[in-house]
Amino acid sequence: MKVLVAVKRVIDYNVKIRVKADNTGVETANVKMSMNPFDEIAVEEAIRMKEKGQATEIIVFSAGPAQCQETIRTALAMGADRGVLVQTDAELQPLAVAKLLKAVVDKEQPGLVIVGKQAIDDDSNQTGQMAAALLGWSQGTFANKLNLADGTAEVKREVDGGLENIKIKLPAVITTDLRLNEPRYASLPNIMKAKKKPIETLAPDALGVDVAPRLKVLKVEEPPKRKAGIKVKTVAELVDKLRNEAGVI
Repeated sequence: MKVLVAVKRVIDYNVKIRVKADNTGVETANVKMSMNPFDEIAVEEAIRMKEKGQATEIIVFSAGPAQCQETIRTALAMGADRGVLVQTDAELQPLAVAKLLKAVVDKEQPGLVIVGKQAIDDDSNQTGQMAAALLGWSQGTFANKLNLADGTAEVKREVDGGLENIKIKLPAVITTDLRLNEPRYASLPNIMKAKKKPIETLAPDALGVDVAPRLKVLKVEEPPKRKAGIKVKTVAELVDKLRNEAGVI
């Protein structure tokens, strides 16, 4: 079974985000970029499937500028087999990425698609669900644990009330949560091998997908700075402030 994993190039989680001076977005020039952490978990899960003999090939998909090849190479160094980059400089929103993902799935015919539950830059948490709907496939979102057997997938999901166990038919789209696994570090020999692994580059037009944005960002601002806390001497003073200053009671 082929497994297709989607990865996204995002600002590294250790970097402090800065808003552009014109408030049109966040600053990405000369900023360290890396693979979305949830996508790292998706890649690791696919590699573990291959190690168990459940997957025969791991294909890594990404969409965006040419620099996304670096993100794909990271996944190849972890253990994936080959990559597919849909190269575009357009602003990609979740629906456009889902359509591109569907087009690549139609081309590659994998038995399973694994994506991170959300990207840490926009926190949309939409692409996996949209892709499943476009494909007409089963979906298991927020996966905490995943087991494959006899053409089905047993998924333990993280939900607001705790954990939920579901069983779905393959093919399916799985979105990964933080506690699914601990991604491995790429070894130096594997990093060198990854340089020789193939990455196919496609254009959105070649896949018949319109990636024009449907939503417009009007303005991006930093959140207001939080005021310093104070100590109150009595419960009565606390209640007074909660009622008259905070307005929460």
